[in-house]
Amino acid sequence: MLSVSEARERILQGLQATAPEVVSLSCGGGRVTALPLLARLDNPPADISAMDGYAVRAADLSAAGVRLRLIGESPAGHPFGGTVGAGECVRIYTGSIVPNGADAIVLQENASQHDDIVTTAQVADVGLYVRRRGQDFGRGREIIPAGRCLDARTIGLAAAANHPWVSVHRRPRVAIVATGDELVLPGEPMGPGMIANSNTLMLEALIRAAGGEPVMMPVARDRMEDLVALARMVEGMDMLVTVGGASVGRYDLVQEALKRIGVEMDFWKIAMRPGKPLMHGRLGAMPVIGLPGNPVAAFVCGTLFVAPALRRLMGRHEVGPEIAMAVLGADVGANDHRESYLRARLHHDQEGRLRAVPFEQQDSAMLQVLCDSQALVIRDAKAPPAGKGEACQIIRLDIC
Repeated sequence: MLSVSEARERILQGLQATAPEVVSLSCGGGRVTALPLLARLDNPPADISAMDGYAVRAADLSAAGVRLRLIGESPAGHPFGGTVGAGECVRIYTGSIVPNGADAIVLQENASQHDDIVTTAQVADVGLYVRRRGQDFGRGREIIPAGRCLDARTIGLAAAANHPWVSVHRRPRVAIVATGDELVLPGEPMGPGMIANSNTLMLEALIRAAGGEPVMMPVARDRMEDLVALARMVEGMDMLVTVGGASVGRYDLVQEALKRIGVEMDFWKIAMRPGKPLMHGRLGAMPVIGLPGNPVAAFVCGTLFVAPALRRLMGRHEVGPEIAMAVLGADVGANDHRESYLRARLHHDQEGRLRAVPFEQQDSAMLQVLCDSQALVIRDAKAPPAGKGEACQIIRLDIC
């Protein structure tokens, strides 16, 4: 059986980002840049005031108590058109352009005004409270590289650089095929032996959160002809994710059905818990990932393998999953030959340390435990027992 890291590398190997498309910046959140963004202007576009006060010449303020003549004002959006000469000043406001001749700002609380005379209570050096032109970035500078996921910060930066549009990678289209005669949609009549199909809706949400465009396919029943017919409906997709039927039971037919439509199988066992029966192959250039049917195993494998593959298809360089550190909040036993992912609660102790407390019940069908968990505690294969307070690696689940 493959290790988790080796399996992930084999899934990611050779994946190419989807084609670029241009979208409005307001629709760019969560998308990945296909081209670098260069600044279309200087920011700030001129020397501007960082504070409310008076624009002055630093040469006039070598000592406190200097009296200056007020010759105008410079509100934001309405620059003062004249030049500040010796012994003069201009009333100015945060974000306003510093007038010609001025090179420093006296805070309004450090000055008093009577009619057109301003008396200062401070000295000023050149550049005091002045934001220089291009201090943030200059025109033509690369401000956002290709492969960067656009979040609120990068959207703001792109807007400040005067970009109304942005080139991003198309959202990967992911077909989701659940298998099994026992599955019904939530809310449908449930006969003997039937269960609600939680996996596809859970994976739909996971794929959407990772930046993909999920496409829900009809449930494939446990008949070879149904599985083959559904598998042929995925033409034009960027990824196929199947759920269930990945093991070796009598009715686990997915692997054979995928082979019949031309999928070249890579592997179907991983040394991990939960999630051992995970399949991977390629249909042409399209990655195919077969997830276990147990819902917790499907979620964990979706987090460890499907989401990183999606991020690679979106053009991201860092695909995760992101590993964080915590300390154990309870003792854990020795691990066997499979890497384990323990569902755990998180809390901060009195010392401010992040503690991960694994649940006693770790059954791969218990969605309530998964829902109540904020993290997965990673236990290496053949790890010895670990005591409460020892460091551990986690994957956080509570960052929505």
